Amino acid sequence: MPSCRGLGKTFRIDGRNVVALRDVDLDLPRASISVFVGPSGCGKTTLLRLLAGLEQPTSGVILRDGAEPSQAAAERTRVGYVFQEPRLMPWLSVARNVGFNLEGRLPKVEIATRVADILSIMGLTTFASARPDQLSGGMASRVGLARALVSNPDLLLLDEPFAALDAMTRRRLQAELVALWQRLSPTIVFVTHDVEEAALLADTVYRMESGAIVARYPNSIPRPRDATDAGIVALRRAILAGLEEKAEPTSVQPSTLKRGTAS
Repeated sequence: MPSCRGLGKTFRIDGRNVVALRDVDLDLPRASISVFVGPSGCGKTTLLRLLAGLEQPTSGVILRDGAEPSQAAAERTRVGYVFQEPRLMPWLSVARNVGFNLEGRLPKVEIATRVADILSIMGLTTFASARPDQLSGGMASRVGLARALVSNPDLLLLDEPFAALDAMTRRRLQAELVALWQRLSPTIVFVTHDVEEAALLADTVYRMESGAIVARYPNSIPRPRDATDAGIVALRRAILAGLEEKAEPTSVQPSTLKRGTAS
């Protein structure tokens, strides 16, 4: 799985250099959920785009299994990317949207089988023939997630996928994402502004500021998790305190985040 060493990205904007990411050292354990929080413009989405190969780093390297990959090895790593908006094609059915990225790469019969399987897992089978404008916001988000999962990705990247949804729908999709992760075991990298969402989902929460990772918060609280659990409340408070105080780089130890430790 990917790891980063000295990763940096600088953009040239209006004749000046803008540093979006700097000196990122990061290890993403296989089949883990890593969640990144921080203010807008801190580099969270840039990091996702680098991991997806949509941008190239200005400095540093992205490693796979501890070594810099060849082009062929990099291409063998299946990556799914879920954007902030579902980005569904309005002229295609739900089934065609989900299978679109596989067209021309796999036989039609295999695509149909994969699409049917993932629609069943996501509870979308009865909507296979529907158009995007016939879906609720939550349904559209599930279709976007299904499209990312249909290729059985090793690495699943999610950029605030539930941010525009109401609280009840967001909570339901968070639970569905965890259930899918437990069933399919991808390595997940999730970006959010919602600190409670981060605490509920993550094995490790990373706080970013000004293009750098400034704090790591390991989270060993057993699943299923509840927002009212004392450990989740303690973790949320710790992250919020860091965001509000812009603390120096630090780390919260797992022993401080056990159930019943909130004060």
